[in-house]
Amino acid sequence: MRSEQCDVFIIGGGPAGATVGTLLAQSGLNVVIAEKESFPRFHIGESLLPHNLPLLDQLGVRSDIQSTSIVKRGIEFVSPTHGKSVRFDFARALDRRHPYAFQVRRSEFDEILLRNAESKGVEVLEKCRVTAVELEGSSTPTVTAQIDGSKRSWKARFVVDASGRDTVIANKLRTKERHPRNASAAVFGHFRNARRLEGDAEGNISIIWFDRGWFWFIPLADGTTSIGAVCAPEVFKSRKGDMEAFFNELIASSPEVSDRLKDAVREGGVTATGNYSYLSSQTSGRNFLMVGDAAAFVDPVFSTGVYLAMRGAFQAAGAVKACLARPERQDKLLKRYDRNIVKAADAFTWFIYRIRQPAMRDLFMAPRNMFRVEEAVLLLLAGGIDRRFRVQARLYFFRGIYYLTKGIHFCARLTCRKDKGAQAGLTPSMGQ
Repeated sequence: MRSEQCDVFIIGGGPAGATVGTLLAQSGLNVVIAEKESFPRFHIGESLLPHNLPLLDQLGVRSDIQSTSIVKRGIEFVSPTHGKSVRFDFARALDRRHPYAFQVRRSEFDEILLRNAESKGVEVLEKCRVTAVELEGSSTPTVTAQIDGSKRSWKARFVVDASGRDTVIANKLRTKERHPRNASAAVFGHFRNARRLEGDAEGNISIIWFDRGWFWFIPLADGTTSIGAVCAPEVFKSRKGDMEAFFNELIASSPEVSDRLKDAVREGGVTATGNYSYLSSQTSGRNFLMVGDAAAFVDPVFSTGVYLAMRGAFQAAGAVKACLARPERQDKLLKRYDRNIVKAADAFTWFIYRIRQPAMRDLFMAPRNMFRVEEAVLLLLAGGIDRRFRVQARLYFFRGIYYLTKGIHFCARLTCRKDKGAQAGLTPSMGQ
């Protein structure tokens, strides 16, 4: 078996892996990326956040990405319960330096990032599937992979797991855990001629609630629209028929989505994926770390996936360089990396795990900018998670409003039950 050496071996060539590889290669390190597929390849998750754009600038790929994308200026929330939609524009966020983002074809977006890494000196191996990672018992990890029908191995000073939902190292260490509060699954497809918003809102993402969950509606530059339904696993288990029939059933159950798709034609098949939210209880160790979806993934309602992956990749690159330069401080450096990864995900999760609650829907459908709270929430939705006190205080104030609204909902339900009980008790005597 052919054996080689490198400074850093990266498992996965998606946005996280390509970003880490680019940054490390620019620092003069010998970097190898093993990607199991051949690019371009299909991937879901087309919606970027405004705070992605400075990261694209630092990688030098913004103009390439923009040429294949449509501008996303905000988010539209649609609630049939309230009978209306509400639009939030990023230009009104508390920090207004990043007023828009892009909707991208992930096949194009990911390939641009990977080719950029290659142009910076990264050795990119496509159709290269990692079959084993040996981390223990040696100061130099060993990675074994299958490529071109033969096995190859690498001795690496450091290993970065950017394998996405394959979670190679988390599976090996058995540290992957489903999130107990947000088990969900999704089914999605791409459509042509779907009715979009008009004017400068054409590229906006729409989040459309319905009885069994929520839909995403993401317009793309080539005229197609990515549409998916996210529901509890129980909804999927109760389906009758194949996945295509089930997806059509979900679409039919939402008048808003059905209307937008009345003249549309689906392109390609229907895809389903489950266990959306998970995390690894360990995101780093001696001479390795996990980044992006390989470490954790949360519900995609706010389109955080690519942003958290790339933001984490910048932090991962810094951690790897520091660990290689000062190995005696590796434990401390990796603990700091772990804290940063958890903190970034936590910034969104409070909102994500409550987005289906009636109280949260009420607040999003009737926004108030008291003490500039709405602007602070918009900043979060744009990816502004490096927050100062003036932002954090407003977000905590919003949480207070949420809990107050939730309390009002609870009291209203309790009163309603008592009234129904009283009416039921009066019925016999009224009939006598």
